[in-house]
Amino acid sequence: MRKVVLYIATSLDGYIASPDGSVEWLPTPPPGEDYGYANFLATADATLLGRATYEQVLTFGEWPYPTLTNYVFTRQPPREAGHPSVQFITEDPTHFVRELRQQPGGTIWLIGGSTLASPLLAARLVDELMLFVVPRVLGAGIPLWRHQDHAQPLHLLRNQAWPDGMMLLHYRLIEPAE
Repeated sequence: MRKVVLYIATSLDGYIASPDGSVEWLPTPPPGEDYGYANFLATADATLLGRATYEQVLTFGEWPYPTLTNYVFTRQPPREAGHPSVQFITEDPTHFVRELRQQPGGTIWLIGGSTLASPLLAARLVDELMLFVVPRVLGAGIPLWRHQDHAQPLHLLRNQAWPDGMMLLHYRLIEPAE
């Protein structure tokens, strides 16, 4: 079964974007540093994005994931066609991802945002969390998590700190006791 990994940056106070949805507060990595992004990306062959996250990525310029299959969850598909690697999904994300995990392939990268990540986490469809904690306090914004009905125990797989203050916390969800 394929695994779903939420790989995302968050401020120290738990926001993934400013109140207006922007991410200009994210630091530019030092020369020669990508915080392990290339290694992670090499394991993925699909992405999951909410509509707002997709629209944010479009503002960065050329579509950055042309070799991956990209699933964008939306209530209404856009009027214009996106990149050929993008498929717009209007069905329930938990049902879709449950079926996608059964198909052959590599890691499924859950890019975000929290409106998509939270129900997938609640349905236990997220296997790992790779949280990049940015040493900034935003004070307000779009939260990493939406409401969860129950606690999700995690096991720390690894952590890593960089000289610029970036911190990776890599967790695996613990399966509930039978």
